[in-house]
Formats: sequence, C-alpha cells, structure tokens
Amino acid sequence: MPGQGKRKRREEAARRRVDARTAADAGRWEVVLETGDQAVLRARLRRLREERVDEALLRIDTLCRRPAEQSSYVLSRFVEGTATQEGGSVR
Repeated sequence: MPGQGKRKRREEAARRRVDARTAADAGRWEVVLETGDQAVLRARLRRLREERVDEALLRIDTLCRRPAEQSSYVLSRFVEGTATQEGGSVR
C-alpha cells in the first residue's frame, strides 16, 4: 500500500522518542489510580486529558482475573527527573 512504509517509519520514530523519555534513568512511574471500576478509570483519564497531560507519559496496566469483574486497573504517570539516593529517599 502506498505510504505504508513512511507511516511505519514515523510510528517507530515516535516510539523511540517515547522510550528515550521514559528510560529508567530519566525518572520513574508513579501510580495515579488503582481501581476495579472501568468507569472510574475513564473519568480520571478524561480529567487528565482536560489538564493537557501528555498521554505518551501515561500507562494503564490491566490485572486480569476470572471472573472479569475482579479485574483491576492501575493508571501510572511518568515523573521525570526523580531518582532515589543511597538512603532510599527521593531527591
């Protein structure tokens, strides 16, 4: 298909930029919300979008269980420039 190679290269370059921004030495993932309710997760995401938070720095982890009603969701946000010192405290 015409343009497919260009699109794939552009998407791969975007992935590499996000990976570089969220590298382990660049910061850490901070849990924003833990819930078992999908509606609560969507509402929180909507509020973050209204605040103009960079969506590339958000991560949703789905912890699947059986039955599906017992699944839970963890919303995390990447916080740049925070690293732990030797004493375990945050700078």
